[in-house]
Order: sequence, then C-alpha cells, then structure tokens
Amino acid sequence: MRRMDIEEFYDADQRRRESGELELGIEWTDHAGVRYELNWIEDTAELYVMREPVPYEYEDPLGDVIVDNVPVEGMTVAVIGQVPTRDDVERVLQGWEQAINAPDSVAWLISRLKESGVWVGSADAPDPD
Repeated sequence: MRRMDIEEFYDADQRRRESGELELGIEWTDHAGVRYELNWIEDTAELYVMREPVPYEYEDPLGDVIVDNVPVEGMTVAVIGQVPTRDDVERVLQGWEQAINAPDSVAWLISRLKESGVWVGSADAPDPD
C-alpha cells in the first residue's frame, strides 16, 4: 500500500477534493498507540486512514520517557478499502463506534475489512512503512 501526504493524496485524484466524505472516527489506535482517522470518500468509494506523526520515544532504565528531537513526518494517508456505497460502509463497519474505544482498535478495523472483502491494504496493518 502506498502512503502519501494529504496534499499528494488529494492531488492524485481531483474527485477526492470535490466529493462528500464520511468521517468514521478520529481516535483509532494501533498496537503501539499511534492514532488514525478513518474516512470514506463517496465519489471514489475509497476508505482511507490518516496517520498522525509520531515522535521517536523510549523509556530509559529509570522509567523516564525520552523523546528524541528528530524530525517526524507529517500526517500521512493510505487507502485501505473500496466500499461502493454509504449503506455498504455502514454495514461493513457496523459497531465501529464501540470498537474504536478498545486498545489496538485498528486490528478490529482490519479484520472487519478483510472479512467483508473490501480490504486493499497490506496483509498486516494500515501503516506498513
């Protein structure tokens, strides 16, 4: 799956800029706690995630969290599914409002998309850098 910045994403297909979008939660998280926003674009039938940039951080032996001052990439976008209609989106993602609050909610999302046959991402996750 190709990951790109948000402007590159919209520039790649003008229909994306002009279409209606359905937001499906801004607090999806993966196993590492990285936050994602999920959206569906009506005119292209694309289900996509935006991933927040994440600074490199680690815990030192004393339990302090250290954040390196390294540059982080901006918000990135990846298409993870093709869902033809809003009704299909609602059917495929039924229960997302509850699932989003669980730890590693992205795993639920991926499983749901694969079960429904709409997943177009990599085998593992929406963030296969």
